Amino acid sequence: MDIILIPGFWLDASAWDDVVPALEAAGHTAHPLTLPGLTRDADRSDIHLADHVAAVVAAIDAVPDARPVVLAGHSAGGGLAYAAAAQRIDRVARVIYVDSGPMAEGDAINADLDPAIVDFELPPWSGFGEDDDLVDLTDDLRDRFRARAIPQPGHTVREPHHYTGDADLRRTIPGTVIACEYPAQTLRQLMEQDHPYVREFSLLTDYEIVDLPTGHWPMFTKPAELAAAIAAAAR
Repeated sequence: MDIILIPGFWLDASAWDDVVPALEAAGHTAHPLTLPGLTRDADRSDIHLADHVAAVVAAIDAVPDARPVVLAGHSAGGGLAYAAAAQRIDRVARVIYVDSGPMAEGDAINADLDPAIVDFELPPWSGFGEDDDLVDLTDDLRDRFRARAIPQPGHTVREPHHYTGDADLRRTIPGTVIACEYPAQTLRQLMEQDHPYVREFSLLTDYEIVDLPTGHWPMFTKPAELAAAIAAAAR
């Protein structure tokens, strides 16, 4: 299976370096992405959310012979995967949400981010607010993460997701959440409460939740386990 790997904020394709070999050993073809504006010398002033969605759509289209693909999106990359899948419903066999989920119509990651911010830098670790984010992220891993972190284009943080086409149709694309910070039991409880965080995911007609207990960056903290979970979902 062709698996397109979409990183979350502050990361480029190299975020998946410890995951790709295990996926390929399992017989899959991995396509890790570097999204527009996520290079060191990029001008991020005119990079928008639509550019990131378009980059994922282009990656789908680039897989030859119109083969079906699986999209795996980490964090905000999960929203990009869902939005791209909605534009290529006939090509996407499954969307895998790595500690993330689909974004509902009109939702943004942080609509309140200061409009003056062009380069959204990785915040201090204390700025994440919850220890759950940082489980298993050792001091060494934190240092390596910060050294590789690239500013996120500000527009992609503030701008809302918008969809065209039939909402019911896009919700038929199977979805897998790989639950890291919050276990499957907690996510199911939130779904029962119609919590906004999981509302769109609860509307999918075919979904599963798989536990992978660790912090928010399993590609760094548990890459082998993450690769196994992605491979299993792709099967």
